[in-house]
Amino acid sequence: MFFLLVFLALTYQTEQVIPQRDKRELLSDPKVIAGKKLWETNNCIGCHTLLGEGAYYAPELGNVVKRLGGKEAVKAFIQSRPKEGVPGRRSMPQFNFTEQQLEEIASFLEYVGQINTAKWPPNIQG
Repeated sequence: MFFLLVFLALTYQTEQVIPQRDKRELLSDPKVIAGKKLWETNNCIGCHTLLGEGAYYAPELGNVVKRLGGKEAVKAFIQSRPKEGVPGRRSMPQFNFTEQQLEEIASFLEYVGQINTAKWPPNIQG
């Protein structure tokens, strides 16, 4: 019973704190919404983590826009993936996104990178 009460108290406290840390509206930018849909439909979380959630096969993407130096660098990286992958290892596939889709996924990742995550990830490498 004690642990159930602790769990409920921590859940309540989290629900109170999160809206104060990130007051931006996700629905205010259609590109961010479309980018989130691309993230989900292409199962990016099957390999990557986003703010610590997801698979640990590929790098954390919560700060990828900052780490690579901007949205244009993120778009260029996604576009540069070889169609047949890197020989000898599993790598990120070429999704053949349109320019609009690249802008949308980069906008979503930029949005995520601006969330106050209480210093997560702990370093720039993710």
